[in-house]
Amino acid sequence: MRRGVAVAALIAVAAGFAALGVWQLERRVWKHELIAAVDARIHAVPVAAPGPDAWSRIDAKDDAYRRVTARGHFRHDRETLVQAVTAGGPGYWVLTPLETPRFTLLVNRGFVPKDRRDPGTRAAGNGADEVAVTGLLRVTEPGGAFLRANDPAANRWYSRDVAAIAKARELGRTAPYFVDADAAPNPGGYPVGGLTVVRFPDTHMVYALTWFALCALSLFFAGRLWRIRG
Repeated sequence: MRRGVAVAALIAVAAGFAALGVWQLERRVWKHELIAAVDARIHAVPVAAPGPDAWSRIDAKDDAYRRVTARGHFRHDRETLVQAVTAGGPGYWVLTPLETPRFTLLVNRGFVPKDRRDPGTRAAGNGADEVAVTGLLRVTEPGGAFLRANDPAANRWYSRDVAAIAKARELGRTAPYFVDADAAPNPGGYPVGGLTVVRFPDTHMVYALTWFALCALSLFFAGRLWRIRG
């Protein structure tokens, strides 16, 4: 009786492992479709940055990393520095409001090292003329980073939280997304744009094989147990 219960339990466990393996294969198909879709967006002709009539329909699945463009004037007096680590070392993303005729768009103009934190050290790149910005649409990053919450009162930012930054900088009608500017050089060399990292971990096959191996192991032990003479 106990042997039968143990064998049934092992078969049930094997079925669970098999289901997890199939789920990982399904996730792998989804991940490859996502990678293909994002790659197509990144290399597409830029379209106008979505306006207020489209904001409610924007989501990561369909819009993240879409190439967009907008024209307006930067509000350099209301820039926000968000801590960042890039291939160039630690520093900050420079997020600057771009005032367009219809709304304000938060633009990640690029990276500056710590010794360029003060806007006065990169004044050449902070012109007042109308500019055209092209880059990748990014979804907001609310809250902060791992174990580090944004602190607007202390002006310490660890993620690009559009709503919180717009509130702290008292911006007007602001798009719920931000734009990573492309690699077009800024006067004076800073900020350095075009550093968006587009990477999607694809370990689903490894996980699937692991679950299927555990399934096979469970069935092996179930068979061995069943053949044991009572």
